[in-house]
Amino acid sequence: MTASTDNWEEVQATSREALGPAIVEYIDECHQDPAPAGKLIAVLHRVQAEYGYLGAAHLDAVAQLLRVPAAKVAGVASFYHFFRLEPRGKHVINVCMGTACYVKGADQIAARLISELGITFGETSSDGMFSLEAARCLGTCGLAPIVMVDDDVHAQVTPDQVPIILDKYLRQATAET
Repeated sequence: MTASTDNWEEVQATSREALGPAIVEYIDECHQDPAPAGKLIAVLHRVQAEYGYLGAAHLDAVAQLLRVPAAKVAGVASFYHFFRLEPRGKHVINVCMGTACYVKGADQIAARLISELGITFGETSSDGMFSLEAARCLGTCGLAPIVMVDDDVHAQVTPDQVPIILDKYLRQATAET
């Protein structure tokens, strides 16, 4: 009797479960293309749109089902700034660091947010509530300095307003539960 080391069916099942039917269907469509690996970025965009980030299980599943080396998938995901490899917080805070906002104290607002949240740009708070990001320009220079929380614009923010803004979203989260 010969022992089999081929577990492709199990790998496929696990990968399909990790990505869900819509993404698996898209990957299956990609295999109709003569060069399915050329669809890697498009697949990663769909995975991130579905799950909010690209976790290790997602990356492995894409590699398996698209039949692309895992190192290439991880390399593409980590190279492009748009892709996130960690989950984002319930609320995403963007601090405008454009010229008008910076001149009017965006760096001090950023410092206060970093102090209050205990994280820096690109990180998520340990409670999963907030992710902090820097934006080059939010296009509202006349209202500088700007802090956006999700789609809410907070204009002419001062460092002393930071705890009040954060508290608003914490209270909202508490009310939703």
